[in-house]
Amino acid sequence: MSYSEKEALKKLPETSSWPKFSLTGEYDSIELIDYIYGPFIDVPSIPDYWITARLNTAFRGHASIWYTEMREIHGRRTRPWWKRQIIQKYRNSTWIWQKIMSFENDRYSVNKDPYEWCLRQSKRLKGIDP
Repeated sequence: MSYSEKEALKKLPETSSWPKFSLTGEYDSIELIDYIYGPFIDVPSIPDYWITARLNTAFRGHASIWYTEMREIHGRRTRPWWKRQIIQKYRNSTWIWQKIMSFENDRYSVNKDPYEWCLRQSKRLKGIDP
């Protein structure tokens, strides 16, 4: 490993700080995709396979089993490929329909925190059309 590769490797965040994808959170898939495409990871000196090789640390439970099976079948793949697979598997038509209904039925009221309400609606929109 060259000196420049070692320096680039230091720029990668610790895997313990990566968001966990366990299928329990409503927006787990969105958060993980945003993270692996985040601005601090998009450093040209960091090869794509360094990031995708660490994806296994982000998956938990059934999502981990799915990831392991996909990796065994398809081998090493790029971030865009993993993004497509996550979207195909976990953002199906039922999930999208639920987000649309949640978006349409959630009305702002004076009792709610406006920031939280806007953030929730923003996540729903992003989930519907990333």
